[in-house]
Amino acid sequence: MDTIYVTGHRNPDTDSIVSAMAYAALQNSLGNREYTAACLGRVNDETQAILDRFHFQAPQLLDNVFTQVRDLKYDTPPVLNTGVTISRAWGLMQSSKISAIPVVDEDGSLYGMLSAGDIASYDMSSVRNPHVNEVPLYNLLSVIEGKLLNEAGQTVDSISGDVTIALPTSRKNLLFSSKDSIVICGNQPDMVKYAMELGVRCIIICQAEISEELRNMPTEACLISTPYDAYRTVHLICHSLPVSRICKREELVSFHLDDYIDDVREVVLQSRFRCYPVLDENEKVVGTLSRFHLLRPRRKRVVLVDHNEKAQSVRGLDQAEILGIIDHHRLADIETGNPVYVRNEPVGSATSIVAEMYQDHGLMPSEKMAGMMAAAIISDTVMFKSPTCTQLDRDLAQRMARISNVSLEDLGKLVFSASSNENRSADELLKTDFKEFHIAGHDLAVSQITCVDSQNLLNRQEEFLKAMQELKDAKHYDMILLMLTDVLQEGTRLLYLGDEQTVQQAFNCKPVHQSVFLPKVMSRKKQVIPALSALWG
Repeated sequence: MDTIYVTGHRNPDTDSIVSAMAYAALQNSLGNREYTAACLGRVNDETQAILDRFHFQAPQLLDNVFTQVRDLKYDTPPVLNTGVTISRAWGLMQSSKISAIPVVDEDGSLYGMLSAGDIASYDMSSVRNPHVNEVPLYNLLSVIEGKLLNEAGQTVDSISGDVTIALPTSRKNLLFSSKDSIVICGNQPDMVKYAMELGVRCIIICQAEISEELRNMPTEACLISTPYDAYRTVHLICHSLPVSRICKREELVSFHLDDYIDDVREVVLQSRFRCYPVLDENEKVVGTLSRFHLLRPRRKRVVLVDHNEKAQSVRGLDQAEILGIIDHHRLADIETGNPVYVRNEPVGSATSIVAEMYQDHGLMPSEKMAGMMAAAIISDTVMFKSPTCTQLDRDLAQRMARISNVSLEDLGKLVFSASSNENRSADELLKTDFKEFHIAGHDLAVSQITCVDSQNLLNRQEEFLKAMQELKDAKHYDMILLMLTDVLQEGTRLLYLGDEQTVQQAFNCKPVHQSVFLPKVMSRKKQVIPALSALWG
């Protein structure tokens, strides 16, 4: 089964991570075992504290969903060991209806590629020069179905020489005269005796028997019998060579499972080969790839939770197949090729929607998962003080807390004490819950740090502004905002870089030193982004 990745947004917060994990767990409970939660960035301190509290590992990190070689339906033909005969290789090509086969070492590593063209080219050259060099005796006997007839053959490991068909004795002037010969005879005792006396390397007797006298005659020649005729035997001798002798080894082009299709296409378009070996991470051959496989590649499959905006989603989303969207934000710019399941509700947390889905299916999450879900709802609703919070969020959080036998108050303390870890640098805190937006031609970034006491963070204002300036310059943002949201004060200290008049008009305030306190402002998506969107049109 191909994996279906459930992912939240980039720079993931607790709601993004937990909703992905909870949705994947729900699908697995329904028997859809291919669902796997993934995250698109480092797990922040708050989320890690919650994961540790309920004994979960963070989801796997997913860098992108670009189509890779491993996503293709590449061929998995048989592979050839270097010692396999040409005859055996040709038989495999014919039975498998393929024109090329990878050749591998004993450990499975790529040695070369053998094509039907390589065999044809060798056949043509062997007609002009019927000479074989160090053909393993085992290979020869196997291919011609031969039997050793004398003791001299027991001491031979390989055969070399010019392949010659013996003529009648009346044509002695045309006979073989060199010991470096492999002589093919029929029912020709005189020729056999002549060849033995000359001391040729090997004598192959086709479709005939020889006398006991000849068998016992002292000679260095290896005597072999075969059921094939002379013409067929000559051809088979040439096909007794190991494929390592004729396979292509120079300028090989191969691909790895993790290679991206866009890169593969570039290489294929510039090369002349019709078939390419595919290697795994250990350099072992796992299949072959042709141009045909690139025409309609299988795409990775994803479900998006807690976002529906391309800029916040996984890289390579255009090449993936989106199966569903579970979100509580405004509809943005994601397009799909096919109809998909979308569940978008005006609630305070994506995890609340997933909790609803458990109820819809008559299922209950595990105690540990329910505890994490309660914590995620608390985090995204700022302990139910965010204007995005609904009664449904409160009810579901309470239900999850009862299932897990935990206190919402205790979870709240855990969440907000971890989210404002003052031991981290300003740059790290800034990037913890960081989102990019593109509104009416404006490039905007908004970071949010939720805490129970904002004063210590405010003491680092200049440090934050410096980090914001560096990020603004690097990313060329029109504006960058940092929300220091204080749960106890039920408001947000807003630090900003950008047009001061924009801040003043959007939030109806008078900023001082690139800072302003916004009472009752707790939500980025419902109070900050809508205000700027309305101002910019």
